Amino acid sequence: MTLLSSLALHVGLPVLGLALLLTLVRLAKGPTIADRVVALDLLGTLGISVVGVVAVAARNAVYLDVAIVLALLSFLGTVAFAAYLERSR
Repeated sequence: MTLLSSLALHVGLPVLGLALLLTLVRLAKGPTIADRVVALDLLGTLGISVVGVVAVAARNAVYLDVAIVLALLSFLGTVAFAAYLERSR
């Protein structure tokens, strides 16, 4: 295991885990629907980051394809939810 993959596993994943936990708190407490939408978008982004860290640690580029699919789904979900909110006004 190289230094970069070891650093990614031992530093990157705990930091991303903490960020995921704080984002889940914001998702639960968010006083407005906009706060919850931003938290959901951030959850998608953090999920993509976790997959990226796993790709670096495993030294396997196949995981990056998964990250691209997650990014597309996250983007489409955010756009769809924004359209729904705009239509409901």
